[in-house]
Amino acid sequence: MNRSLLGRIWPNAAAIVLALGFVFPVYWMFTTAFKPNSDIITEDPVWFPLHGTFEHFSTAVNAPNFWTLVGNSVTVTVLAVGLSLLIALCGSFAIARMRFKGRKGIILTFMVAQMAPWEVLVISVYMIVRDADMLNSLVPLTFFYMLMVLPFTLLTLRGYVAAVPKELEESAMVDGCTRRQAFVKIIFPLLAPGLMATSLFGFITAWNEFPLVLVLNKEPDKGTLPLWLSQFQSQFGDDWGATMAAASIFAVPILVLFLFLQRKAVSGLTAGAVKG
Repeated sequence: MNRSLLGRIWPNAAAIVLALGFVFPVYWMFTTAFKPNSDIITEDPVWFPLHGTFEHFSTAVNAPNFWTLVGNSVTVTVLAVGLSLLIALCGSFAIARMRFKGRKGIILTFMVAQMAPWEVLVISVYMIVRDADMLNSLVPLTFFYMLMVLPFTLLTLRGYVAAVPKELEESAMVDGCTRRQAFVKIIFPLLAPGLMATSLFGFITAWNEFPLVLVLNKEPDKGTLPLWLSQFQSQFGDDWGATMAAASIFAVPILVLFLFLQRKAVSGLTAGAVKG
């Protein structure tokens, strides 16, 4: 009995410790953003601040080019995710439903592309964009972000399309629907969890991407928020409160999106991992 109880306690205790290890840096970031400078620079850490201030957030949002870079980040991320979803939706349906020569090779290619780190291609990408005279432009950044998230998007949606019984599509076609109508009316609504999962992953990847924008977009008003955030400390010296406020502003969209899509994202990832 004691051994059984101990066997249940240890995994739960380990899970709690692990969760605290992940949550604490986020907690410290947000609390530091609201602390007055006197609580930040003190030798004794203030674990639970009693007095808050919005001064650091005001400093962050009034930094040069902040709103311009917010617009750049939103534009690039939304377009990259939207394009990758559109292409992957068509490709995943073809790969999951049709049998053609080279199908397995295409799947293998996307798997290899997903495993390969994008950092090794930064120099090649820079040379291509430079020769095309498109440095400091959002167009190549959007295009390469789309390519970055496309393999995962296609592979995940392929598994989800394969999980939808063919009989549903065939029944709709027997009732008079074309293949396109059957896809739009029957298959597409059932793909919502998979679309949520892949869009969440794509948004996080594009929103957080740093090496590519660092190389391609060096002009102050042509970058994205990760580039702005990396220069924040040098811009404000040792203003840790403003730095943490900037990091909090940068993290909020991801946290809100994840909390909003959490359930569908988990089910979508699970289906995509075991089907097809």
